[in-house]
Amino acid sequence: MTQIYNNNSLIDNSYFYIIKFNYFLNMIEKLMSKKKPFFPINIKLNEYLNEYNRNLKIPIFYEDLKRFSGSFSVFNKDDKDTLWVRVFYSEHERKDIDLSLKKVYNLLHSDGNESNIDFLNIDAIDYCTFGNSKPFRIKIRNKLNDNFTYFYVKKADASRVYGLELENLLSPYNLNFLINKDTLIEEHVAGIPGDEFFEEHLEKCNNSEKSQIAKEFVKFNERCMIRLLGDMRSYNYVIIPTHDFDQVIYKIRAIDFDQQSYEGNLKVYRPQFFKENKFIMNLIKDKLDSHSLDQYKTEERSIIAKRILSSESRTKKIINCMISDNISSKENISLLSNQIFKLTKDDNFNKTKNMGEILRASFNYVLRNYENHEMLSIN
Repeated sequence: MTQIYNNNSLIDNSYFYIIKFNYFLNMIEKLMSKKKPFFPINIKLNEYLNEYNRNLKIPIFYEDLKRFSGSFSVFNKDDKDTLWVRVFYSEHERKDIDLSLKKVYNLLHSDGNESNIDFLNIDAIDYCTFGNSKPFRIKIRNKLNDNFTYFYVKKADASRVYGLELENLLSPYNLNFLINKDTLIEEHVAGIPGDEFFEEHLEKCNNSEKSQIAKEFVKFNERCMIRLLGDMRSYNYVIIPTHDFDQVIYKIRAIDFDQQSYEGNLKVYRPQFFKENKFIMNLIKDKLDSHSLDQYKTEERSIIAKRILSSESRTKKIINCMISDNISSKENISLLSNQIFKLTKDDNFNKTKNMGEILRASFNYVLRNYENHEMLSIN
């Protein structure tokens, strides 16, 4: 086998123990610690972003958008407060802000080509008043055909950047983002927020569709655990329906990457343990047996291993950036490494000193399971 990180010994596969359904007691357990701090982009990560054309000069920054002169609440179709506010700026500033945001959109989607500037319009600038990142959501429309989309302007945070890059490398989806100094530009991920889907759409699905959604959540749960993406409560991912010729296919995709490799409790990286996901956990219990769980988890591990190997050089570089960085507390690092060590009895987890080394050990574990098909079996 090609070992691309270190010569880690993988003793058993207990790290990937079967999903448990007696999760009710865990729902009352506080999984998240205190609010995660922002971590700056260090020199090594900045060099990585430069190498892969993520770091580009932009004409406007997050702090510029905070200088709005007023706002009003945004309500959804049911007149419920969305906790977003629509902001407005003084007349002499708005024209420059709109032009700068159009240029940012073109940098994100067309390498800065500005031939379409006259046809673009900034319909709205919304500011999120809850959560850790407090982003701005920009609605931009093509005036020729009224097609519109969104993008986000956020305060740059190393945790989120690692999360975005790992999503782009290891998930089934490409994810586009740019960064410059203290500002992060992130594309919009279209889909139905999980909490909204469970409340308004799940009951309309037939049995086959419900089984498919259950399968996708098992894979999503596995993917989050392997790459240590935390806090996947139902409002932090979307469910995406795609119409095939004789069915509707559902996929699950993360939209919030703030909790990449920060918390010390392993359960934070397993969406199944959040009370907000109780609807889909009940669905899994009803629709999937243990053999199906084993199958879908094995499939997801295998495809992640193939993605790691297909982007070997780039994955190694981003992991090395994490190893040289400080993106968590000593207490969280010690707790997480000890929890995984107790499950696996693998000394490589016990020897880790930072979140980057823990993630490297996790990836090497997956690679060894991938190349040893007996170990890929749950049993």
